[in-house]
Amino acid sequence: MMNLVKPRVLVVDDEPGVLKALQRGLRAEDMDVVTAADGPSGLRLARTGAFDVVLLDIMLPGLSGYRVLQHLRAENVTTPVLLVSAKDGEIDQADGLDLGADGYLVKPFSFVVLVAQVRAVLRRAGPDASRGTLRLGSLEVDRALRQVRWDGTEVPLSPREFGLLEVLVGRAGTVVTKDELLRAVWGEEQAVTRNLVEVYVGYVRRKLDAVGAGALLRTVRGHGYLASDAQLDEVM
Repeated sequence: MMNLVKPRVLVVDDEPGVLKALQRGLRAEDMDVVTAADGPSGLRLARTGAFDVVLLDIMLPGLSGYRVLQHLRAENVTTPVLLVSAKDGEIDQADGLDLGADGYLVKPFSFVVLVAQVRAVLRRAGPDASRGTLRLGSLEVDRALRQVRWDGTEVPLSPREFGLLEVLVGRAGTVVTKDELLRAVWGEEQAVTRNLVEVYVGYVRRKLDAVGAGALLRTVRGHGYLASDAQLDEVM
């Protein structure tokens, strides 16, 4: 279903110049980039499971990269993580890998090498990487079982409804256009129009409303649809 998709990268670093340069460079490599400037914000974003890879600086305010990674792995968030640090000691690298990192980059690094490492991680993760559980507040979208739960209660969705919600929560915090949803959920079906997207968003919203989760799905007039909650709003 997720065949829109540019690789979605979360960059967590407290140096504004580094964030800006990586955001600009990775977008030029046709990647969808979200940034965070401290450990707690990075953790809130990463624990959604809505990223293909996380670039995580070790020295962060609020919560170190090591602790962010430790929390993610303890919560069974399997998103690949590349640690980034000015420390080049073997012990530092071993500590990061032992915590579950998928790679370690030492500052200053070549952007070409960084992109190569990101692409290598994405290749190793393969298509099964997109089958983990997405989380947005108390909403869980289990992509392997194709089930949705709100606060532990299952939300019954048709295959199309599930596909639509999967795309929106998989891009949590980012507006998804009707055209993107058409391509991702309906593919090349000739008879499908944007009006059908509106209809299905209505179906999904009513089912979420029924369990108290309707506020997570919003219409951004003139642009598309957004899945988010108060905590995500705060860090985006």
